[in-house]
Amino acid sequence: MTPDTVLSIFQNVLHVILLLLVVILIPALVVGLLVSMFQAATQINEMTLSFIPKLIITLFTLIFAGPWMLRLIMDFTTGLIHDIPYLIG
Repeated sequence: MTPDTVLSIFQNVLHVILLLLVVILIPALVVGLLVSMFQAATQINEMTLSFIPKLIITLFTLIFAGPWMLRLIMDFTTGLIHDIPYLIG
């Protein structure tokens, strides 16, 4: 296995991880921004007001995007396992 193939595999791993993180983080960041704007407008400084909506939207995101995320991980893993003979030599 050459260093180029190792770097290519590592690049693909980072790409999959980035896709999985973006799907979870973007909705939580948007909800957090909306809640922060609401808190700034009403001057309510309650910690649970910002935590609970982000938790709920993250759970809904995992429920709706979970099958896609699992399929992405499984496709990457099965592709990597199928490529083992070609990677070894």
